Amino acid sequence: MAENQESKSVTSMLTDEQVLVWMEEHLAELRHSVSGQSILYQSLAISFVVGLAAHVGGYVLLSSVPNGLLGLLADLLHALGWSLWTGVVVAVFVQVIPEAKRRQIKGVLHAYEAIRREKAQTRGDRAGAVLQKPAASRGEREPGQKQRRNRTRKGE
Repeated sequence: MAENQESKSVTSMLTDEQVLVWMEEHLAELRHSVSGQSILYQSLAISFVVGLAAHVGGYVLLSSVPNGLLGLLADLLHALGWSLWTGVVVAVFVQVIPEAKRRQIKGVLHAYEAIRREKAQTRGDRAGAVLQKPAASRGEREPGQKQRRNRTRKGE
């Protein structure tokens, strides 16, 4: 039921002519922000700054306020800040850096495959077939295949 109400509000919003004009002007930027990782990076940066500020603020309050309710709030603020900014650091090491490395390797593989296809097209069909055929690994070879190949090299 909530989905139906949400779709009605979006549909009613998109009937406004000014909204449609704005969407048309900013469509490329919107698609880029949705497809990329910018929302993740922005939220991580904001969380890190807020967490660090809360950590420092809680520490300052802890050192100046001895006990009582204010001391408890200072301790909670200090712990919240510490957990927030260290959580961001962990997320960067566990999610962001491996994802960036994966995208980097994926780009290199795409470039390599494009070069292979280009070379295959320039050399002709026979060379293309050779480039497309993967080399057999040790487990995929027939028994004695290496020995036969070595004998033919030696001239036996």
